[in-house]
Amino acid sequence: MAAGTLHRSIRTIQLHGCSNDSASTMDYGSSSLKLISKGFTVDVKFLSNSSRSFSHCKTHVFHAISSHAPVIDPTLSTSHVNANINQNTSIESSLILIRHGESMWNERNLFTGSVDVPLTKRGIEEAIEAGKRISSIPVNMIYTSALIRAQMTAMLAMTQHRQKKIPIIMHDESIQAKEWTQIFSEETIQQSIPVITAWQLNERMYGKLQGLNKEETVVRYGKEKVHEWRRSFDSPPPHGESLEMCSQRAVAFFKENIELQLQNGRNIVVAAHGNSLRSIIMYLEKLTSQEVTNLELSTGVPLLYIYKHGVFLKRGSPVGPTEYGVYAYTRV
Repeated sequence: MAAGTLHRSIRTIQLHGCSNDSASTMDYGSSSLKLISKGFTVDVKFLSNSSRSFSHCKTHVFHAISSHAPVIDPTLSTSHVNANINQNTSIESSLILIRHGESMWNERNLFTGSVDVPLTKRGIEEAIEAGKRISSIPVNMIYTSALIRAQMTAMLAMTQHRQKKIPIIMHDESIQAKEWTQIFSEETIQQSIPVITAWQLNERMYGKLQGLNKEETVVRYGKEKVHEWRRSFDSPPPHGESLEMCSQRAVAFFKENIELQLQNGRNIVVAAHGNSLRSIIMYLEKLTSQEVTNLELSTGVPLLYIYKHGVFLKRGSPVGPTEYGVYAYTRV
């Protein structure tokens, strides 16, 4: 075969410092690297010596010379692909939603909302069980709310994952925070998963109900009024948020951040709360305001969606029992 035929395709590939390329062998200390997968060889030449700080998830552009027609190696499935590559290439990624495990105020039947309360022993067990159920699904990034119960759930779940990668919370609240949390080992970066925290994923703020016992609140305000605050779409509790208000911030953040990562082939875990996740599911499944108010989520149970061709396909709860409460369901 002529040499010109062997090297007939040149493409540009973007690799990210926070990508999940565990199956590839990369030596960033040299000026080139080679990726080999099932007879497909790519020689990669560096174009830039820029810093590869994990905390900034920088993009590095390389030229790849292949011996076949354009093919993306499976180990690079989470990398962005330049527009020069066939636009018809199908990108499939996983989205896992997990409502945090039982919190200490869940246990005491108190309105929690934006109050930062940790998990109970049962909540810890639920988070660990959730991790076992998703242990075989690749994870490239994790998003959590700014509240400890969601962050605990994500961290405990990942202790069970077969990738054995370490979840690391990214701090960008100040220039100093970014500088002080940088990682300078490329090997350590490849063994880590970035965790992004966002207040937009917080539980809805329950205003003057926060910290009150739910049964006592019914006695004080009446069953119908409390039911309206908890289950209507657009009626907020006193000085609090309605589900509609929570939805506006949670869905906007999802579309601007998480969905963008899914479009680029990254597999994402979102650990958050009943109302912020109901809001996201409303967007994913195109539910009406009435349908979403009847949506129930079990604590500590992962929900799986596959993103493909711009569509979210519901796959249920990975490796879970069969009772109706395992997956989000609509009450009759």
